[in-house]
Amino acid sequence: MRKIFIGCLLLWAGHLSAQENSRVASRYMDGRSQAVLRMEIEDEGLVMPCATGPDSCDTYGAREAVVVEYDGTYYLHYDGAGKTGWLSCLATSKDLRHWEKHGLQLTLGAEGQPDSRSASSPWLVQDGNKWHMFYVGTQFCTPVPDRIPSTPYVTLKAEADHPAGPWRKRYDIIPFSNEAGTYYSDTASPGDVVEQDGEFRMFFGAAAFTAPGKLGRTMGIARTKDLNGSWRVDPQPIFPSDEQCENTSLYYEKSNGTWFLFTNHIGIDPAHGEYTDAVWVYWTKDLDNWNKENKAVVIDRDNAKEVKGAIGMPSVIRVGDRLAMLYDGAPGENFGHMGRGICLAWLKLPLVPPTE
Repeated sequence: MRKIFIGCLLLWAGHLSAQENSRVASRYMDGRSQAVLRMEIEDEGLVMPCATGPDSCDTYGAREAVVVEYDGTYYLHYDGAGKTGWLSCLATSKDLRHWEKHGLQLTLGAEGQPDSRSASSPWLVQDGNKWHMFYVGTQFCTPVPDRIPSTPYVTLKAEADHPAGPWRKRYDIIPFSNEAGTYYSDTASPGDVVEQDGEFRMFFGAAAFTAPGKLGRTMGIARTKDLNGSWRVDPQPIFPSDEQCENTSLYYEKSNGTWFLFTNHIGIDPAHGEYTDAVWVYWTKDLDNWNKENKAVVIDRDNAKEVKGAIGMPSVIRVGDRLAMLYDGAPGENFGHMGRGICLAWLKLPLVPPTE
């Protein structure tokens, strides 16, 4: 029996060490959906730690990186956990490895405003000479000092003439809101925005309680032709809520006409409960139609260089003949929300869906 047990362990490890055509072992105690394929990636690990930002803006953590390139500079908007709460901060770089932090980009709204406890996780879209920011607002958070934002989340808007701001909040524009009885009744948080055929599509994070204490997470599509107007939300999500994914970053591979959607997955185990355990990727050739079976693990504790606990939201951007992916996590076995920094990994291009 001992030889059989050791043999099984070696076989399981061998599958995890394989890359494009490997399968991932089952690990979820509640039977939630899992990805069995794995996409090849090269991880560099932590490139921007927390607790080094101006005026203690990220003293307790840095996560949920969103990166854009403008005029040869990378602009990284990320959530800084500071002395007043989780707020959008800015860092810039020329190579994605060495970052200069510039501090807060958004501040808390006044009491009663929809972002009075957090103004964070912004996604940027350039339209002409204007930059549009869609960010998470909430009136709820955990007690000090962590002040972790809590549901319900709403999508809010700000704008600027440059990706470095200054940002002007537009409380008069509400892109879309939570709606009772829908798949986004408890969360309607912003995600990546792509334009196709004159229409902007936002792949937003959606969540609703499917049973007491059980939150189902997925993504929906909101649509508009005017970034200063309201958005129309599709009546159905792109995946069922048992996919348990949140946040999105999209990449289009022209060579094979395929869209890739990178997202962070929510796992669960007896020791830590629910936590962001991996980055997954889904793919499709039709931006409006997605098959939940077309998915793979990109990075988790088994192939990450330093992070062996929680792995947070991805953001991807093309750099030459590679696709850079920024994600958040902390070296070692940190399964909580605090103390994370920004990590960097690379995927080879052209991007191809993994096969069995």
